[in-house]
Amino acid sequence: MSAKIITVFAALLLLFSCSGRKNAGIAFAEIPAGYYCLGQYMHYENPLRIVKANAYSISTTEITNRQFSAFVTATHYITDAEKAKNAMTFHVGLDEFEWVEDTTANWRFPFGKKNGGIEQKMEHPVTCISFTDANAYCSWAEVRLPSLDEWEIASRAGSTAIYFWGADPGRIDEFANIWKGKNHMAAGENEDHLYTSPAASYKPNAFELYDVYGNVFEFCSGLTENAKQYKNIASSRGGSWWCSKRSCNFFNSADIGHVNIHASFSNQGFRVVKRN
Repeated sequence: MSAKIITVFAALLLLFSCSGRKNAGIAFAEIPAGYYCLGQYMHYENPLRIVKANAYSISTTEITNRQFSAFVTATHYITDAEKAKNAMTFHVGLDEFEWVEDTTANWRFPFGKKNGGIEQKMEHPVTCISFTDANAYCSWAEVRLPSLDEWEIASRAGSTAIYFWGADPGRIDEFANIWKGKNHMAAGENEDHLYTSPAASYKPNAFELYDVYGNVFEFCSGLTENAKQYKNIASSRGGSWWCSKRSCNFFNSADIGHVNIHASFSNQGFRVVKRN
């Protein structure tokens, strides 16, 4: 048998063996079992503590438009934003923490139809999806959202500092797509990407995870004790392209945000964990 035939046969065998796995296109990092230091001293939502964790596998990147599109194609799923027409989007020139509701915005058009779709952004993280939508994808792809502790363990990559590289906030631009302008009335002159960036555009942490502190916020399962008093909310972590050094300084391993389970934003996405 020639080398060419063997190569083709091996490729077909690999394709056949992976064709039934809906998460086959997701790259995972292996997180070892052990004891981990989480939280931050005097943090209201996330106090300093030691946790014991089993080994698990978490996606190295956020779920992309291409991956979410495969789910929608297979299931004909309709997202919350498509049904309610209430996605919250952003454009340069808005005040701090000001977003606008756009009836035309959804995961296919994260900044509204007038600003174009995702055809040239299939490797960018999917956005304008809700916590409910993220869980629907997970059910189909036979994965799940990371717990709050799992997300933090993976993001820290063994560090006990607020950032996985240490305590110096000045290094954020090496590892994360964030907003560089002094406010949101105008984009910074040195913006790498005005909004989302392709997955894995920046340096990874020591566990080979990309974009944990920027690009898009990431849904997690579970709630902190303080958040359990509220109904219909989900946890979100990691910061986004909208966050800057002066506003929404959430691009770190300690802070935890909250959002309604049906709300959809153009800076919100998710990464996943393999089911046991």
